[in-house]
Amino acid sequence: MAITQAAKKAIRNSAKKAVFNLRRKRAVKDIEKKIDNLVSKGKLKEAKEMLPEAYKKIDKAVKGGTLKENTGSRKKARLSRITKENK
Repeated sequence: MAITQAAKKAIRNSAKKAVFNLRRKRAVKDIEKKIDNLVSKGKLKEAKEMLPEAYKKIDKAVKGGTLKENTGSRKKARLSRITKENK
């Protein structure tokens, strides 16, 4: 258990940030799953329309430090590829 006041505050802030980061990661995973499902069903037009929203969520997660920059780039590249490949 934390003893000093600063350590107690750090624990509180860490818990707040963990919730925020989890929310951001969940949003990214949800949009990835939606696009994957649309592509597997053959609804490429709808999947391509969702790409900008996915990019926005990924970029926000990277900007906030939830995801690393290369991870965000990789996720965007994979989403772009799966919407292009299946024509």
